[in-house]
Amino acid sequence: MANESNPCPCEIGDKNQYEGKGSEIQIEHIKAYVCKPARSTDKAVIVVQDIFGWQLPNTRFIADLLASHGYITICPDFYVGQEPWVPSNDWNTFNDWLQTRQATKVDREADVVLNYLKTQCHATKIGVVGFCWGGIVNHYLMLKYPELKTGVSFYGIIREAEDRYNLLHPTLFIFAENDPIIPLEQVTSLEDKLKEYAKVEFKVKVFPKQTHGFAHRKNKDINPEDKPYIEEARKDMINWLQKFIN
Repeated sequence: MANESNPCPCEIGDKNQYEGKGSEIQIEHIKAYVCKPARSTDKAVIVVQDIFGWQLPNTRFIADLLASHGYITICPDFYVGQEPWVPSNDWNTFNDWLQTRQATKVDREADVVLNYLKTQCHATKIGVVGFCWGGIVNHYLMLKYPELKTGVSFYGIIREAEDRYNLLHPTLFIFAENDPIIPLEQVTSLEDKLKEYAKVEFKVKVFPKQTHGFAHRKNKDINPEDKPYIEEARKDMINWLQKFIN
């Protein structure tokens, strides 16, 4: 049961009734959702789930959106069969839940996904897009894997690691002004440190009046006041990928 005195600040938002255009596959020890564009390509994007899991229709919609722009997209189950977070869960238990799903402990799964894209899909240019928990994964992969090209991190920051600013690849960080999980002072600190240490191109962008999850969990058709921001964030994502995966 949810704790009403300490409710979950990360609501699922508008859960899309979306079935997806791709298919689910098994890759070694993990499952994944894969969508391929109409034409063959060597460009691919790994889409990393938020705390609500790899099967969330909203996230699969983003994977399909990227596929429509010419990328092989894959959304793996980085929780490896463990249950995703449920909004009705007691928020007081969240940190314990998160300890079993650490965003900086995904090397084994990332290796499997990268090997699949290289050997089975013949991808040579690979980027990453991540949301919430996946935004932290994105940040981590941009520090860790030299074979990647670029990343777009939505509302996710690595907080606990000291060496978290020496990005290997151009990275776009997107945040929301009214995010109860990532306050603006953390965003400002990230940008200041990146300016000091990063040797590759990066951008930190904050969207006014928006809340955590706005770019993929809000349905723009039922949130007309947020629609311009949702569309702009998604366009920024696509433009960034096109700039560095070419």
